[in-house]
Amino acid sequence: MITVLFFAGIREEMGLDELKIVEKNDMTVHQLKQYLQNKYNLSSFSQVMTAINESFVTDEEVIKDQDIIAFIPPVSGG
Repeated sequence: MITVLFFAGIREEMGLDELKIVEKNDMTVHQLKQYLQNKYNLSSFSQVMTAINESFVTDEEVIKDQDIIAFIPPVSGG
């Protein structure tokens, strides 16, 4: 099982801040993004930063069982 955390606009789009996924292990970040976009009809993840276990990673990083994945969209403010 993996835990996926959503922040800012993605959290609003999902309607929740955390999702547990049992059936998806040993996939890449890119594959997880595609899975979430297809299953939950989300907009693009192109500008989103991804962290696994609090370390930023690329789309090629492989997700393992028990990992915590965070999707962090760009933040603006002033």
